[in-house]
Amino acid sequence: EATAGGGAVRVVITGDLRVKSIRIDPEIVDPGDVEGLEDLILAAVNQAIEKAQALAAERLGSVTGNLKIPGLGF
Repeated sequence: EATAGGGAVRVVITGDLRVKSIRIDPEIVDPGDVEGLEDLILAAVNQAIEKAQALAAERLGSVTGNLKIPGLGF
């Protein structure tokens, strides 16, 4: 889970990096600034992906004894 815009946009993704939900506070929706809303959504999605990847790397590291396995990208 990650947020942007002080919590105005919230994104939840699963461990396999699928977007589970996106919540947008209706008070921040400005029809004249669609680009700003798009930027907040992108920021929240990217942050959620980074968190999920870091958590996966951490969990995999504890399973593999922190071995560096080529090709896993962690």
